[in-house]
Amino acid sequence: MGEIRRRARFVVAPVLGTLLIGYFSYHALTGERSLITLWLVKQRLAEAQVTLARVSAERARVQQRVDLMKSEHIDPDMLDERVRWTLDYVAPGEVVIFRRGGEEGQ
Repeated sequence: MGEIRRRARFVVAPVLGTLLIGYFSYHALTGERSLITLWLVKQRLAEAQVTLARVSAERARVQQRVDLMKSEHIDPDMLDERVRWTLDYVAPGEVVIFRRGGEEGQ
């Protein structure tokens, strides 16, 4: 019996240490605030930044078109384009080219 207790002292500490390391390692990888969750959040952040860049570029393009149509410095070409688009007017001798998708302004 004394031999078992003496050997158990040398075995229990490493086993408990291994279990403790395993417990914390498991939760560091799969917990609510784990490394995998951090990786997923970084991936979603990168996707959101790409979307933000795309939307910002689209907004800048639309803002530029709006600025051209303001009354204090209206661009005659822009005005002519909008009138023709809205009223479906074509001058004699002009050629109309239809684009696929029918997207306005592209």
